[in-house]
Amino acid sequence: MTPMTQVKHVKHVKHVNHFRHQLRRGAVALALAATLPLPLAGAALAATLPLPLAGAALAAPHAAQAAPAVAPAPPAATTLHLPRPTGPYAIGRDTLHLTDPQRRDPWVPSAGARELMASLYYPARPGTGHHRAPYMNTEEAQLFLRGIHRADVLPAETLAATRTHARTDARPAPGRHPLVVLSPGFSLNRATLSLLSEELASHGYVVALLDHAYESFGTAFPGGRTLTCVACDTVEKAPKDVRKRLMAKVATGRAADIRFVLDALTRTDRHGKHGLRGTHPAWRHSAMIDTRRIGVAGHSIGGNSAAAAMAADPRIRAGVNMDGTFFAPVPHGGLDGRPFLMLGALNGHSPHDEDTSWLRDWRRLDGWKRWLTVRDAGHFSFIDIPVLGAQLGVTDPTAPLPGKRSGEITRDYVTAFFDRHLRGLPRPLLDGPSAANPEVLFQNP
Repeated sequence: MTPMTQVKHVKHVKHVNHFRHQLRRGAVALALAATLPLPLAGAALAATLPLPLAGAALAAPHAAQAAPAVAPAPPAATTLHLPRPTGPYAIGRDTLHLTDPQRRDPWVPSAGARELMASLYYPARPGTGHHRAPYMNTEEAQLFLRGIHRADVLPAETLAATRTHARTDARPAPGRHPLVVLSPGFSLNRATLSLLSEELASHGYVVALLDHAYESFGTAFPGGRTLTCVACDTVEKAPKDVRKRLMAKVATGRAADIRFVLDALTRTDRHGKHGLRGTHPAWRHSAMIDTRRIGVAGHSIGGNSAAAAMAADPRIRAGVNMDGTFFAPVPHGGLDGRPFLMLGALNGHSPHDEDTSWLRDWRRLDGWKRWLTVRDAGHFSFIDIPVLGAQLGVTDPTAPLPGKRSGEITRDYVTAFFDRHLRGLPRPLLDGPSAANPEVLFQNP
Protein backbone atom coordinates (compact mmCIF):
# COMPACT_ATOMS: atom_id res chain seq x y z
CA MET A 1 0.00 0.00 0.00
CA THR A 2 1.48 3.37 -1.04
CA PRO A 3 1.63 6.28 1.45
CA MET A 4 -1.16 8.06 -0.46
CA THR A 5 -3.29 4.92 -0.43
CA GLN A 6 -2.68 4.57 3.30
CA VAL A 7 -3.86 8.14 3.90
CA LYS A 8 -7.01 7.54 1.87
CA HIS A 9 -7.64 4.30 3.72
CA VAL A 10 -7.28 5.99 7.13
CA LYS A 11 -9.66 8.78 6.09
CA HIS A 12 -12.19 6.22 4.85
CA VAL A 13 -12.01 4.25 8.11
CA LYS A 14 -12.46 7.42 10.18
CA HIS A 15 -15.44 8.45 8.04
CA VAL A 16 -17.08 5.03 8.39
CA ASN A 17 -16.46 5.05 12.14
CA HIS A 18 -18.11 8.47 12.37
CA PHE A 19 -21.22 7.21 10.62
CA ARG A 20 -21.34 4.18 12.90
CA HIS A 21 -21.11 6.51 15.88
CA GLN A 22 -23.85 8.75 14.52
CA LEU A 23 -26.23 5.88 14.01
CA ARG A 24 -25.51 4.67 17.55
CA ARG A 25 -26.44 8.18 18.74
CA GLY A 26 -29.66 8.04 16.81
CA ALA A 27 -30.50 4.37 17.17
CA VAL A 28 -33.05 5.00 19.87
CA ALA A 29 -33.90 8.50 18.76
CA LEU A 30 -36.88 7.49 16.70
CA ALA A 31 -38.95 8.33 19.72
CA LEU A 32 -42.06 6.67 18.44
CA ALA A 33 -40.18 3.40 18.46
CA ALA A 34 -38.00 3.70 21.56
CA THR A 35 -35.12 1.94 19.78
CA LEU A 36 -33.77 1.24 16.34
CA PRO A 37 -31.38 -1.43 15.12
CA LEU A 38 -27.74 -0.49 15.61
CA PRO A 39 -25.20 0.27 12.88
CA LEU A 40 -26.06 -0.28 9.27
CA ALA A 41 -23.58 -2.45 7.42
CA GLY A 42 -20.89 -0.21 6.04
CA ALA A 43 -22.46 2.51 8.19
CA ALA A 44 -21.56 5.04 5.57
CA LEU A 45 -25.11 6.33 5.40
CA ALA A 46 -25.88 6.75 9.05
CA ALA A 47 -25.94 10.52 8.96
CA THR A 48 -28.49 10.58 6.18
CA LEU A 49 -30.21 7.22 6.56
CA PRO A 50 -31.63 7.81 10.01
CA LEU A 51 -33.90 4.81 9.75
CA PRO A 52 -33.35 1.24 8.65
CA LEU A 53 -33.69 1.14 4.90
CA ALA A 54 -36.94 -0.15 3.43
CA GLY A 55 -37.27 -3.90 3.67
CA ALA A 56 -34.17 -5.40 5.21
CA ALA A 57 -31.86 -2.98 7.00
CA LEU A 58 -28.17 -2.78 6.15
CA ALA A 59 -27.79 -4.32 9.57
CA ALA A 60 -24.78 -5.61 11.37
CA PRO A 61 -25.27 -9.13 12.80
CA HIS A 62 -27.96 -9.14 15.45
CA ALA A 63 -25.60 -10.76 17.90
CA ALA A 64 -23.52 -7.61 17.90
CA GLN A 65 -26.44 -5.37 18.77
CA ALA A 66 -27.46 -4.28 22.19
CA ALA A 67 -30.78 -5.65 23.35
CA PRO A 68 -33.40 -3.00 22.52
CA ALA A 69 -35.62 -1.49 25.15
CA VAL A 70 -39.10 -1.76 23.70
CA ALA A 71 -41.57 1.02 24.38
CA PRO A 72 -44.88 -0.02 25.88
CA ALA A 73 -47.78 0.06 23.47
CA PRO A 74 -49.68 3.36 23.82
CA PRO A 75 -53.17 3.34 25.27
CA ALA A 76 -55.91 2.95 22.68
CA ALA A 77 -57.13 6.49 23.40
CA THR A 78 -53.73 8.17 22.83
CA THR A 79 -54.02 11.35 20.75
CA LEU A 80 -50.81 12.85 19.44
CA HIS A 81 -50.66 16.55 18.64
CA LEU A 82 -48.26 19.11 17.26
CA PRO A 83 -47.37 21.96 19.65
CA ARG A 84 -49.37 25.14 19.14
CA PRO A 85 -47.46 27.54 16.86
CA THR A 86 -46.26 30.76 18.50
CA GLY A 87 -46.89 33.26 15.69
CA PRO A 88 -49.86 35.61 15.25
CA TYR A 89 -51.25 34.10 12.05
CA ALA A 90 -53.76 31.33 11.55
CA ILE A 91 -52.47 28.66 9.15
CA GLY A 92 -53.83 27.33 5.88
CA ARG A 93 -52.57 24.31 3.96
CA ASP A 94 -52.91 23.11 0.39
CA THR A 95 -51.45 20.01 -1.24
CA LEU A 96 -49.87 20.08 -4.71
CA HIS A 97 -48.72 17.37 -7.08
CA LEU A 98 -45.92 18.74 -9.24
CA THR A 99 -44.36 17.11 -12.31
CA ASP A 100 -41.19 18.33 -14.01
CA PRO A 101 -41.41 17.33 -17.68
CA GLN A 102 -37.80 18.36 -18.23
CA ARG A 103 -36.36 15.57 -16.03
CA ARG A 104 -36.88 11.82 -15.77
CA ASP A 105 -37.04 10.28 -12.34
CA PRO A 106 -33.44 9.42 -11.31
CA TRP A 107 -34.41 6.23 -9.43
CA VAL A 108 -37.15 4.81 -11.67
CA PRO A 109 -36.53 6.21 -15.18
CA SER A 110 -39.37 4.06 -16.56
CA ALA A 111 -41.80 6.08 -14.40
CA GLY A 112 -41.26 9.07 -16.65
CA ALA A 113 -41.11 12.66 -15.44
CA ARG A 114 -39.86 13.57 -11.98
CA GLU A 115 -42.74 13.94 -9.50
CA LEU A 116 -43.03 15.75 -6.20
CA MET A 117 -45.69 16.20 -3.55
CA ALA A 118 -45.77 19.54 -1.76
CA SER A 119 -47.67 20.73 1.28
CA LEU A 120 -48.13 24.49 0.98
CA TYR A 121 -48.51 26.16 4.39
CA TYR A 122 -49.43 29.82 4.45
CA PRO A 123 -50.57 32.60 6.80
CA ALA A 124 -54.37 32.65 6.74
CA ARG A 125 -57.24 34.80 7.87
CA PRO A 126 -58.47 33.69 11.30
CA GLY A 127 -61.67 31.71 11.45
CA THR A 128 -61.50 30.56 7.82
CA GLY A 129 -60.91 27.10 6.42
CA HIS A 130 -62.71 23.81 6.69
CA HIS A 131 -61.12 20.80 8.34
CA ARG A 132 -57.83 20.39 10.14
CA ALA A 133 -55.21 19.28 7.64
CA PRO A 134 -54.23 15.60 8.10
CA TYR A 135 -50.76 14.71 9.38
CA MET A 136 -50.37 11.80 6.94
CA ASN A 137 -52.67 9.06 5.70
CA THR A 138 -52.91 5.64 7.32
CA GLU A 139 -51.02 3.82 4.57
CA GLU A 140 -48.13 6.30 4.80
CA ALA A 141 -48.09 5.81 8.58
CA GLN A 142 -48.10 2.01 8.17
CA LEU A 143 -45.16 2.11 5.78
CA PHE A 144 -43.28 4.50 8.03
CA LEU A 145 -43.76 2.28 11.09
CA ARG A 146 -42.87 -0.85 9.14
CA GLY A 147 -39.76 0.88 7.85
CA ILE A 148 -38.55 1.45 11.41
CA HIS A 149 -39.68 -2.04 12.44
CA ARG A 150 -42.18 -0.75 14.97
CA ALA A 151 -45.56 -1.41 13.38
CA ASP A 152 -46.40 -3.47 16.47
CA VAL A 153 -45.61 -0.64 18.89
CA LEU A 154 -47.77 2.23 17.64
CA PRO A 155 -50.99 1.86 15.64
CA ALA A 156 -50.71 3.50 12.24
CA GLU A 157 -54.08 5.12 12.84
CA THR A 158 -52.69 6.90 15.91
CA LEU A 159 -49.74 8.38 14.05
CA ALA A 160 -51.86 9.33 11.03
CA ALA A 161 -54.37 11.09 13.30
CA THR A 162 -51.76 13.40 14.88
CA ARG A 163 -53.58 16.68 15.51
CA THR A 164 -52.35 19.61 13.42
CA HIS A 165 -53.22 23.32 13.47
CA ALA A 166 -53.38 24.04 9.73
CA ARG A 167 -56.75 24.23 8.02
CA THR A 168 -57.65 23.22 4.49
CA ASP A 169 -59.14 25.86 2.17
CA ALA A 170 -58.37 28.72 4.54
CA ARG A 171 -58.43 32.20 3.02
CA PRO A 172 -54.93 33.64 2.71
CA ALA A 173 -53.83 36.60 4.80
CA PRO A 174 -53.32 39.80 2.82
CA GLY A 175 -49.93 40.94 1.63
CA ARG A 176 -46.86 39.29 0.15
CA HIS A 177 -44.82 36.89 2.24
CA PRO A 178 -41.39 35.24 2.18
CA LEU A 179 -41.19 31.67 0.87
CA VAL A 180 -39.25 28.87 2.61
CA VAL A 181 -38.81 25.47 0.92
CA LEU A 182 -38.25 22.49 3.25
CA SER A 183 -36.79 19.07 2.38
CA PRO A 184 -36.96 16.10 4.83
CA GLY A 185 -34.38 13.45 5.70
CA PHE A 186 -33.74 10.44 3.48
CA SER A 187 -36.48 7.79 3.87
CA LEU A 188 -38.65 10.22 5.86
CA ASN A 189 -42.10 11.41 4.84
CA ARG A 190 -42.46 15.19 4.61
CA ALA A 191 -44.88 15.08 7.56
CA THR A 192 -41.87 14.81 9.90
CA LEU A 193 -41.22 18.55 9.36
CA SER A 194 -44.81 19.61 10.06
CA LEU A 195 -44.02 21.33 13.36
CA LEU A 196 -41.47 23.65 11.75
CA SER A 197 -43.75 24.26 8.76
CA GLU A 198 -46.67 25.33 10.93
CA GLU A 199 -44.41 27.52 13.08
CA LEU A 200 -43.00 29.40 10.09
CA ALA A 201 -46.44 29.88 8.55
CA SER A 202 -47.75 31.27 11.84
CA HIS A 203 -45.03 33.93 11.62
CA GLY A 204 -45.98 35.02 8.11
CA TYR A 205 -44.06 32.66 5.82
CA VAL A 206 -45.31 30.60 2.93
CA VAL A 207 -43.76 27.14 3.30
CA ALA A 208 -43.38 24.52 0.56
CA LEU A 209 -42.74 21.21 2.34
CA LEU A 210 -41.62 18.59 -0.19
CA ASP A 211 -41.74 14.85 -0.68
CA HIS A 212 -39.33 13.62 -3.36
CA ALA A 213 -40.61 10.61 -5.32
CA TYR A 214 -39.13 7.22 -4.38
CA GLU A 215 -37.10 8.69 -1.49
CA SER A 216 -39.36 7.93 1.49
CA PHE A 217 -40.75 4.77 3.06
CA GLY A 218 -44.10 5.72 1.61
CA THR A 219 -45.70 8.82 0.08
CA ALA A 220 -49.18 9.05 -1.43
CA PHE A 221 -49.41 10.38 -4.97
CA PRO A 222 -52.52 11.01 -7.11
CA GLY A 223 -54.27 8.10 -8.74
CA GLY A 224 -54.21 5.91 -5.63
CA ARG A 225 -50.44 5.42 -5.90
CA THR A 226 -48.15 5.14 -2.90
CA LEU A 227 -44.49 5.36 -3.89
CA THR A 228 -41.92 3.65 -1.68
CA CYS A 229 -38.18 4.13 -1.20
CA VAL A 230 -36.57 2.75 -4.34
CA ALA A 231 -33.65 5.11 -3.67
CA CYS A 232 -33.11 3.39 -0.30
CA ASP A 233 -32.90 0.01 -2.00
CA THR A 234 -30.50 1.39 -4.60
CA VAL A 235 -28.17 2.80 -1.97
CA GLU A 236 -28.41 -0.33 0.17
CA LYS A 237 -27.34 -2.60 -2.67
CA ALA A 238 -24.46 -0.39 -3.82
CA PRO A 239 -20.83 -1.15 -2.93
CA LYS A 240 -19.59 0.79 0.06
CA ASP A 241 -17.34 3.03 -2.00
CA VAL A 242 -20.31 4.04 -4.20
CA ARG A 243 -22.72 4.97 -1.43
CA LYS A 244 -21.28 8.40 -0.71
CA ARG A 245 -21.54 9.27 -4.40
CA LEU A 246 -25.16 8.12 -4.41
CA MET A 247 -25.94 10.30 -1.42
CA ALA A 248 -24.37 13.27 -3.22
CA LYS A 249 -26.68 12.37 -6.12
CA VAL A 250 -29.65 12.53 -3.73
CA ALA A 251 -28.61 16.01 -2.57
CA THR A 252 -28.03 17.44 -6.06
CA GLY A 253 -31.21 15.80 -7.36
CA ARG A 254 -33.21 17.39 -4.57
CA ALA A 255 -31.54 20.72 -5.31
CA ALA A 256 -32.93 20.42 -8.84
CA ASP A 257 -36.34 19.58 -7.33
CA ILE A 258 -36.20 22.73 -5.20
CA ARG A 259 -35.31 24.90 -8.18
CA PHE A 260 -38.19 23.39 -10.16
CA VAL A 261 -40.57 24.13 -7.27
CA LEU A 262 -39.44 27.76 -7.30
CA ASP A 263 -40.10 27.87 -11.03
CA ALA A 264 -43.55 26.31 -10.60
CA LEU A 265 -44.65 28.51 -7.71
CA THR A 266 -43.36 31.81 -9.02
CA ARG A 267 -43.04 31.31 -12.79
CA THR A 268 -39.66 32.99 -12.67
CA ASP A 269 -36.31 31.61 -13.76
CA ARG A 270 -33.10 31.64 -11.74
CA HIS A 271 -32.51 35.23 -12.84
CA GLY A 272 -35.93 36.39 -11.57
CA LYS A 273 -37.46 36.75 -15.03
CA HIS A 274 -41.16 35.91 -15.36
CA GLY A 275 -42.91 33.69 -17.87
CA LEU A 276 -41.08 30.39 -17.29
CA ARG A 277 -42.86 27.05 -17.99
CA GLY A 278 -46.26 28.51 -18.79
CA THR A 279 -48.18 31.61 -17.95
CA HIS A 280 -49.76 30.68 -14.62
CA PRO A 281 -48.13 29.55 -11.36
CA ALA A 282 -48.93 26.05 -10.13
CA TRP A 283 -50.48 27.24 -6.85
CA ARG A 284 -53.70 29.24 -6.61
CA HIS A 285 -52.28 31.55 -3.92
CA SER A 286 -48.88 32.16 -5.55
CA ALA A 287 -49.54 35.91 -5.53
CA MET A 288 -48.82 35.73 -1.77
CA ILE A 289 -45.17 34.91 -2.44
CA ASP A 290 -42.57 37.66 -2.40
CA THR A 291 -40.09 36.29 -4.93
CA ARG A 292 -37.34 38.56 -3.59
CA ARG A 293 -37.37 36.75 -0.23
CA ILE A 294 -36.80 33.01 -0.64
CA GLY A 295 -35.11 30.64 1.78
CA VAL A 296 -34.51 26.89 1.96
CA ALA A 297 -33.89 24.46 4.81
CA GLY A 298 -33.80 20.74 5.41
CA HIS A 299 -33.03 17.92 7.79
CA SER A 300 -30.19 15.46 7.17
CA ILE A 301 -29.78 14.99 3.40
CA GLY A 302 -32.43 17.69 3.05
CA GLY A 303 -30.03 20.11 4.74
CA ASN A 304 -27.27 19.20 2.31
CA SER A 305 -29.81 19.72 -0.48
CA ALA A 306 -30.52 23.22 0.84
CA ALA A 307 -26.88 24.19 0.41
CA ALA A 308 -26.73 22.55 -3.02
CA ALA A 309 -29.83 24.44 -4.13
CA MET A 310 -28.34 27.74 -2.94
CA ALA A 311 -25.16 27.02 -4.85
CA ALA A 312 -27.17 26.50 -8.03
CA ASP A 313 -29.83 29.20 -7.71
CA PRO A 314 -29.26 32.87 -6.81
CA ARG A 315 -32.98 33.35 -6.10
CA ILE A 316 -32.43 31.63 -2.74
CA ARG A 317 -31.25 34.22 -0.23
CA ALA A 318 -30.67 32.11 2.90
CA GLY A 319 -30.37 28.44 3.91
CA VAL A 320 -30.30 26.05 6.86
CA ASN A 321 -28.78 22.58 7.26
CA MET A 322 -30.17 20.65 10.25
CA ASP A 323 -27.69 17.90 11.14
CA GLY A 324 -26.93 16.76 7.60
CA THR A 325 -23.56 15.64 6.24
CA PHE A 326 -22.45 17.67 3.21
CA PHE A 327 -22.10 14.79 0.74
CA ALA A 328 -22.43 17.38 -2.03
CA PRO A 329 -19.88 20.01 -0.89
CA VAL A 330 -20.38 23.75 -0.73
CA PRO A 331 -18.43 25.18 -3.69
CA HIS A 332 -14.90 26.38 -2.99
CA GLY A 333 -16.04 29.90 -3.79
CA GLY A 334 -18.82 29.81 -1.22
CA LEU A 335 -22.44 30.93 -1.68
CA ASP A 336 -21.89 34.45 -3.02
CA GLY A 337 -22.00 35.96 0.46
CA ARG A 338 -25.47 34.64 1.29
CA PRO A 339 -26.23 33.63 4.91
CA PHE A 340 -26.26 30.03 6.06
CA LEU A 341 -27.08 28.35 9.37
CA MET A 342 -25.64 24.97 10.43
CA LEU A 343 -27.70 23.56 13.30
CA GLY A 344 -26.74 20.13 14.61
CA ALA A 345 -26.19 17.82 17.53
CA LEU A 346 -23.17 18.57 19.73
CA ASN A 347 -22.29 14.88 19.77
CA GLY A 348 -21.65 14.40 16.08
CA HIS A 349 -21.33 17.87 14.56
CA SER A 350 -18.82 19.64 16.73
CA PRO A 351 -15.74 21.06 14.98
CA HIS A 352 -13.50 18.12 15.88
CA ASP A 353 -15.99 15.32 15.26
CA GLU A 354 -15.40 12.75 12.56
CA ASP A 355 -17.87 14.31 10.10
CA THR A 356 -15.25 16.61 8.64
CA SER A 357 -17.66 17.92 6.00
CA TRP A 358 -19.01 20.53 8.43
CA LEU A 359 -15.59 22.04 9.15
CA ARG A 360 -14.64 21.91 5.46
CA ASP A 361 -17.82 23.67 4.33
CA TRP A 362 -17.88 26.11 7.26
CA ARG A 363 -14.57 27.43 5.93
CA ARG A 364 -16.08 27.79 2.46
CA LEU A 365 -19.13 29.76 3.58
CA ASP A 366 -18.42 33.37 2.67
CA GLY A 367 -21.36 35.29 4.15
CA TRP A 368 -23.12 35.63 7.50
CA LYS A 369 -22.93 32.21 9.12
CA ARG A 370 -23.58 30.41 12.38
CA TRP A 371 -22.57 26.94 13.51
CA LEU A 372 -24.83 25.95 16.41
CA THR A 373 -24.68 22.63 18.23
CA VAL A 374 -27.24 21.35 20.71
CA ARG A 375 -26.19 19.48 23.85
CA ASP A 376 -27.93 16.11 24.46
CA ALA A 377 -29.48 16.19 20.97
CA GLY A 378 -29.54 13.36 18.43
CA HIS A 379 -29.91 13.21 14.68
CA PHE A 380 -33.71 13.26 14.95
CA SER A 381 -33.96 16.08 17.49
CA PHE A 382 -34.73 18.57 14.72
CA ILE A 383 -37.93 16.95 13.43
CA ASP A 384 -41.34 16.00 14.86
CA ILE A 385 -40.46 12.51 16.08
CA PRO A 386 -39.04 13.28 19.56
CA VAL A 387 -41.88 15.74 20.20
CA LEU A 388 -44.50 13.11 19.44
CA GLY A 389 -42.52 10.42 21.22
CA ALA A 390 -42.47 12.46 24.42
CA GLN A 391 -46.27 12.43 24.36
CA LEU A 392 -46.04 8.63 24.50
CA GLY A 393 -43.61 8.79 27.41
CA VAL A 394 -40.66 7.75 25.23
CA THR A 395 -37.22 9.38 25.45
CA ASP A 396 -34.04 8.37 23.67
CA PRO A 397 -31.39 7.58 26.34
CA THR A 398 -28.60 8.30 23.83
CA ALA A 399 -30.08 11.76 23.10
CA PRO A 400 -31.78 12.80 26.35
CA LEU A 401 -32.80 16.29 25.27
CA PRO A 402 -36.53 16.33 26.13
CA GLY A 403 -38.82 16.16 23.12
CA LYS A 404 -40.50 19.45 24.03
CA ARG A 405 -37.14 21.24 24.10
CA SER A 406 -36.13 19.64 20.79
CA GLY A 407 -39.13 21.24 19.13
CA GLU A 408 -38.66 24.59 20.84
CA ILE A 409 -34.98 24.91 19.91
CA THR A 410 -35.52 23.99 16.27
CA ARG A 411 -38.56 26.25 16.02
CA ASP A 412 -36.94 29.26 17.68
CA TYR A 413 -33.54 29.26 15.98
CA VAL A 414 -34.71 28.45 12.45
CA THR A 415 -37.49 31.04 12.60
CA ALA A 416 -35.10 33.65 14.04
CA PHE A 417 -32.65 32.96 11.20
CA PHE A 418 -35.24 33.53 8.48
CA ASP A 419 -36.69 36.52 10.33
CA ARG A 420 -33.28 38.12 10.30
CA HIS A 421 -32.31 37.34 6.72
CA LEU A 422 -35.61 37.35 4.83
CA ARG A 423 -37.52 39.96 6.83
CA GLY A 424 -34.72 42.14 8.17
CA LEU A 425 -35.85 41.79 11.79
CA PRO A 426 -33.34 42.01 14.66
CA ARG A 427 -33.00 38.63 16.35
CA PRO A 428 -30.52 38.75 19.28
CA LEU A 429 -31.03 34.99 19.73
CA LEU A 430 -28.52 34.55 16.91
CA ASP A 431 -25.89 36.84 18.41
CA GLY A 432 -24.52 34.42 20.99
CA PRO A 433 -25.31 32.03 23.84
CA SER A 434 -28.36 32.80 25.95
CA ALA A 435 -29.36 31.81 29.47
CA ALA A 436 -32.76 30.72 28.15
CA ASN A 437 -31.12 28.16 25.85
CA PRO A 438 -28.18 26.65 27.73
CA GLU A 439 -28.23 23.59 25.45
CA VAL A 440 -27.23 25.65 22.38
CA LEU A 441 -23.51 26.21 21.83
CA PHE A 442 -22.04 28.65 19.31
CA GLN A 443 -19.07 27.16 17.47
CA ASN A 444 -16.45 29.33 15.76
CA PRO A 445 -13.49 27.17 14.75
